[in-house]
Parts: sequence; structure tokens; C-alpha cells
Amino acid sequence: MKNILVVEDERIIACDIRNFLERSGYNVPAIVAYGEQAIEKAEALVPDLILMDVMLKGEMSGIEAAEEIYSRCNIPVVYLTAYSDDSTLTKARHTQPFGYVLKPFDEAQLIATIEIALSRHRNEVVMQEALAKEKTLRQLKSQFVSKVSHEFRNPLSSIITSTELLVVHGNKIGESKKSEYLNHIKKAATQMTDLLSDVLLVGQAECSKVNFNPAPLNLEKFCIELTEEIEHCTRNTNQIIFAVQGRCARQDNTSTADVQCLEHDSKNIHTTNQLTSIKEATTQLPLLDEKLLRHILTNLLTNAIKYSPNGEAVKFDLFCLQEEAIFRIQDKGIGIPYIDQEELFNEFHRCRNVGNIPGNGLGLSIVKQYVEMHGGDITFVSKEGVGTTFIVSIPLKNS
Repeated sequence: MKNILVVEDERIIACDIRNFLERSGYNVPAIVAYGEQAIEKAEALVPDLILMDVMLKGEMSGIEAAEEIYSRCNIPVVYLTAYSDDSTLTKARHTQPFGYVLKPFDEAQLIATIEIALSRHRNEVVMQEALAKEKTLRQLKSQFVSKVSHEFRNPLSSIITSTELLVVHGNKIGESKKSEYLNHIKKAATQMTDLLSDVLLVGQAECSKVNFNPAPLNLEKFCIELTEEIEHCTRNTNQIIFAVQGRCARQDNTSTADVQCLEHDSKNIHTTNQLTSIKEATTQLPLLDEKLLRHILTNLLTNAIKYSPNGEAVKFDLFCLQEEAIFRIQDKGIGIPYIDQEELFNEFHRCRNVGNIPGNGLGLSIVKQYVEMHGGDITFVSKEGVGTTFIVSIPLKNS
């Protein structure tokens, strides 16, 4: 039911309007006779539309009140007026009203004018929201391009500088210096390659081009193997302590009796093989996208190692609940400053305490998108100088 505020200084006419509107299915929350009262009621009640008499009692006219209301509250106004002279209509037109109704008004005309005004206002609101969204997107794209260009500029400058030194002074410098310049070039090129990969991942996720391919996955085995891979890649600078609680893979209850019968005769080789086959066939593995999950956990675990002192262990826990898997990564590293926490998942945002630790600020924004593609959620708690804990929860759907 739409609320319509009636602003009319003729009491009998105002009551007639209210009665007619209520019979027509509208609600009239208030009737006022002064422009100042109209502004107060409009701000307090925020009606869907205001029927405003052009000439009101007091110092403020209906036209002045309507102009003030529209600038403050963006509420559509339809004028009621007994004056059809050019001067009055010109003044009213400047306030961009949503319609006019001349007194004495025709009831059908009044309803038609109100409906047209409400529809026009809805369309204008939708258009304004779309324009605001488009403006925001343009600003974000512009910022994104600017930040990408800035991130590429530093390693590219390093490559150019090192190359020029080799070209100009190549015959005058020793092998160790040449090797140093070549290492600078290699490191900068690797940094640019990693940045380009992350930018492409962000672009694919924003354009919904990342394929989400859930398939049966043995989560415990996956996490154990991933832990070993990361420890190997980071040269075991920090131990990852992995623990699992619960079972993410479940047995099909319909085959429990078959399994129990075969377990009594499991000494027979044929029976043992048959038992293994049945258990594997009846295991219900959760459906997850291994590629995206690998990116999520690899990023969080390598970050935990990267921002922790050498030798400080990182805890990695998997909780398999009835309907979700929860991954918890805990470190005792530098922590995230409170002032940076609100923007942590924004693209290119890097915390102010990272110093010279390499990174481009894209990793966590990608992680968040990949978690959401699984229908999951990512949260964290952190204190600067104490450490950080990330928690990723993903709903489980069994195959």
C-alpha cells in the first residue's frame, strides 16, 4: 500500500482527498496545511508521494516547500492547484513536479496522475542507481588499470636498467657482476609473470570466465599432499602442522551389511580385494573444485609462511562437519594492522607493515572470489605482532 502525504490548507477539501485516496487503496499517514509542516512530515514519514497544494497558508508556498522536499528526500510531488495561469505554472515547472491536478479535480484524473507519477519516479530511481553503479564500475576499472600499470613499472624499470648496464659496461665488469644483473632481470621477469597471472585470474573471475568444475575429492589426502608440496617449495623454512577432525568421506549405509560380512573373512586375498573395492565404491566423497581449492589453500598457507619468522610453525586444521568443511590456517607472524583489515580483500591492497616482503595485493581478492564460487565464506582474526588466523568454510555436497 502506497503512502501519500496530503498538503492542503482547505480542511474540507483535504478530508475529501483523504477519503477518496483511502477508498482507492492508498494510505494517507497525515494531512498538513503549511509548507514548513510539509517538510517536517516528509522527512519523518518518507511517503511514496506528496499531493501538494500550490498556495498554502503561512510564509512558504507549496512550490517552495516542494522544491525543498525534493532536494532533501527525493520524494515525488504532484501539485494541486486552482490556478492555471502561465506565471504560476512556470514557477511550478522549475521544481520538476511529477504531475498537476487542477481543482476541482476529477477522481479518475487524480488516480491516473498519481499512478503515472509513481511509475515515473520508480523508473528514475532505477536509472539513477544504474548510472551510479556504472560510474562506480568505471572508477574501479580506471583504478585497476592505474594500479596494474604501476605494479608493472617497477620490475620493468629493473629489467631496463640491468640490461642497459650489461650493454654499456658488459666488457668492463666481471662475471660476478654480470651474474648479479642477470639475476635482477630474472627476478623482475618472474615478478611480472606472477603479476600478469594474478591479473588474468582477477579478470576471469570478474567476467565469470573461471570454470567451476566440482568433482569427488578426498579432502584429507588432498590436504596432506598439498602440505608436503608447500613445505618442499618453501624449503621447509616453516613446518606446517596439519591435523584433521571428523571424516569428509562417508560410507553408503546401504552397503554396510555387505562390508561387515566380508570383514569376517578378510584373511582371504580375493575377499580382501573385494572388500576394498566395495568400500571404495560405497564411499561418498564431497564435490569440490580441486584446482580452485588448491589456489585458495596454497595462497593462505604460503602467506602464513611468508609473513612468519623462519622456523615458526604454521598450523593447518581441517574440520569435517556434517554439511561443511572448515579450513583453519594459523600463524604467529607479523599480523594485520587494524586499519588495514577492512580493505584486506580489495585488489592491490597491501598492509602497511609488510615492508620489503614481495607481493602485489591480488592474492586474497582472488581467494575470496574462489571461496564464494564454492558457496563458502572466508573470515579472519588478526593482531599486529601476534599473528593471524584465516577460516574458510565450504558447504559439502556428496557425490
